[in-house]
Amino acid sequence: MDWPITAWRAARPSPPDASADPTVHKPFALVERTPHGLILHALNPAARALGLKLHQSHADACAIVPDLASAPADPGEEARALRRLAGWMERYSPFVSLDPSPGGLEGLFVDLTGGQHLFGGEAAMVRGMRASLRRLGVPARIGVADTPGAAWALARHGEAALTFAPEGGAKAVLAGLPVAALRLEVSAIQLLNRFGLRRIGALAALPRAALARRFQDAGALNVLQRLDQALGHLPEPLTPVTAPTLYRVHRVFAEPMTSLEAVALEAAALTDRLALALERDGMGARRLHLTGFRVDGRTTGLEVRLAAASRRAGHLIRLFKDKGFEHLDLGFGIDGLALSAPVTEPLRARQTSTLAEGDQAQDARRDALVDRLSARLGDGAVLAPHLAESWLPETAETLGPYAARSEAPANPSVGPRPILMFDPPEPIEAVAELPDGAPARFTWRRAARRVLRASGPERLGPEWWKETGARRPRRTRDYYRVEDDHGGRYWVFREGLYDGRDLDPPPSWWMHGLFP
Repeated sequence: MDWPITAWRAARPSPPDASADPTVHKPFALVERTPHGLILHALNPAARALGLKLHQSHADACAIVPDLASAPADPGEEARALRRLAGWMERYSPFVSLDPSPGGLEGLFVDLTGGQHLFGGEAAMVRGMRASLRRLGVPARIGVADTPGAAWALARHGEAALTFAPEGGAKAVLAGLPVAALRLEVSAIQLLNRFGLRRIGALAALPRAALARRFQDAGALNVLQRLDQALGHLPEPLTPVTAPTLYRVHRVFAEPMTSLEAVALEAAALTDRLALALERDGMGARRLHLTGFRVDGRTTGLEVRLAAASRRAGHLIRLFKDKGFEHLDLGFGIDGLALSAPVTEPLRARQTSTLAEGDQAQDARRDALVDRLSARLGDGAVLAPHLAESWLPETAETLGPYAARSEAPANPSVGPRPILMFDPPEPIEAVAELPDGAPARFTWRRAARRVLRASGPERLGPEWWKETGARRPRRTRDYYRVEDDHGGRYWVFREGLYDGRDLDPPPSWWMHGLFP
C-alpha cells in the first residue's frame, strides 16, 4: 500500500529522529503538476484520515488541512523503484511480475510454486517475505491464492495484512469482499453498486445472461472476465520482470553472508549443480549471470561470456575467479545467491578422426584462453572479425567481442578476398582496354608493373541507401585479380563506368589488397 510514498521515502536518507519524517504521523501528500494545476498524487494514512482524496486539487486540500506537508511526485522513479524491488524479490521465485495498479496500489505478483520447501513451507516463506520487506521499510499486504486475481483481492481488500486462501477455496474467501476487489473500472463499480451488487458473492451468484443484459456495453465483458480470472475459470497470463531461464540454480542463507571467500565457495557449488542440469539436457552455456541478493534490497552480480559453449564446471568457476569476486558489493551481506545461464547452445558429442583431434584440441585451448582473457580484461579486450551488412569490402567486416563472433558460412556469390586489404584504397595509374577491360599495366607507389594474368570483373554496386560522410561520390566498382611479371598478385578496381553516365569525374583506378 502507499507505494509512491514508500518509494519517495526510500530515495532519501532516513532522518535521525523518526518523528521528523513528515510521512509518518503528519498528513503528507505527493503532488503532481497537470494542465489544470497541482493535484494530489499520493496520500499517507494521516492525510486520508482527514478526508483528503486522490486527484484532489492541492489548493483545496491545503484549505481543508492547512498543515498538509507535500513534495513533488516522480512517477518515473516510482516505477524504477518497483522494478528494483521486483529484482530483490527474485530470491523467493524466478517469476516476479509487476502490478502497475494506480492510486498507490502498485505491487508485485510472485509465483511461489516449487520453492516453498526451501523456506520451510508456504506459510513460513510468506511470513519471512513480509518480515524482510518490513526491514527494508516497505509496508506490505500479502494475499496468497491459486490465481493472481484472488491474491490481488485478498492483498488489497482482505481483513488482515497477510491472508491465505485454501487450495480451491478462492470462491468462498472472495464472497465477502467488495466488487472493487475485482480490479474493475470506477464506472463499473458504481453501476454494480446501483444494482445492489456490492459483494463478489452476490455478483458470482447472478446468472450471466442477466448480468450481460444489465451491462449493454463492453463493461459486462470486463466484469465477467475479471470474475472468471479471480475464480480460476479463465487464465491470466503475466509477464515476468526477468525472462525465465531454463537453467537457474540458487541458494538462500539463514544468515547474511559478508565474506567473499564464502561467496566463492557457494558459487562453486552452484556451478556444479548448473553443470549437471546442462549435461542432462545436452546443452552448454554461452553466458552466465551470478546474482547476489543483498539484505538492503539491492542486488550485486557478475557476468561472464564464453567464446564457445561449455558445461565444464571447473572452467566456468575459473572464469568467475578471473572476473574477480572482489567486484561484488556485498553491502551489509547477502542472504541469497543465484546462478543462471540465460544463453545456451546444444553441445553434442562429435565423432572425430585421429587427424582432426589435434586441431580440435587446439581450438578448445584457444577458446579457453579467450574466455580467461575476456574475464580478466573485459569483453571488449579480445576482438574477432564479424560480418557486417555491406557489399563494400572495406565495410563488410568489423571487429567485435570474440565471444559474440558469428559462425555464418561464406557467401558463395562473393569472390575471393585478399589477406591484406588497404583501408582506404590507394590510388594507382592504369592502362586498360575500354570500356571494362582488365588493366594491362599500372603504376603503384612509383613502381610500374606489367600484368601477365587477370580475372574479372566482379561488379559491386554503390550503397546509395546509406548515409555516409565520405567526400567521394558513390560509384560502381569493377574488381580484378591481376598478377604481374614478378609474381605479385593484386586486387585492383576501377571506380566508375565508361558508359556515358558516370564520367564526371572520370573513372579512376585503385589498389585495394594483396593476395599471397
